[in-house]
Amino acid sequence: MEGGFCNGEAMSDDLERRVTVLRAADGLLESRGLDGLTIRAVLDATGLARRAFYDMFASKDDLVLGLFEHTIAQAAMLLETEGAALSGPAERLRLIVQSIVGGQKGRGADGYDRRSAAFSREHLRLAEARPADLQRAIEPLVALIARQIEDGVATGAFRSASPERSARFVYNLISSTVHTETLRLAAGSLPSETRGALADDLWEFCQRALKV
Repeated sequence: MEGGFCNGEAMSDDLERRVTVLRAADGLLESRGLDGLTIRAVLDATGLARRAFYDMFASKDDLVLGLFEHTIAQAAMLLETEGAALSGPAERLRLIVQSIVGGQKGRGADGYDRRSAAFSREHLRLAEARPADLQRAIEPLVALIARQIEDGVATGAFRSASPERSARFVYNLISSTVHTETLRLAAGSLPSETRGALADDLWEFCQRALKV
């Protein structure tokens, strides 16, 4: 699942610098992987002074969390827009589930998907090292899932349960499965046919758990 980077004309200078850094970091992950994402490399790519970087991010972990936050927030907005055209909460939730599974950018020229592998490793690591910060970063997507479940409960499509708790169950199941499967493969990415089958299986599992 990809969120993209905003490029609106009304961005403040501080926000524009932050987005520039995040865009550079994202590019480094894609081309060089996690080992290539260093503060020195980001400074070289952006031309920023080290002090300017540390005014925005206290550490490399904060930079990676910023990438998660920005990517997930943009993805949540895109999925909400796309979901508005669908007929009901179940179809909207299916879109979200399948997008989380299937949204990897794909492999580089050498066949290795460094970005997806890096995001998977960092998601799992930060879940232990910075759990509260990671939860804040993923909150827009979890909240979007919760709204679909809440709507499904209200219309009788889903069984009565806490939308917030159910949303975390759904997100944690999907993300941990995708990360585990991604890291299990030597190529660092799921082939398209595998992603499609996994998306269908996870959606089937989720909807059976949520149905009345």
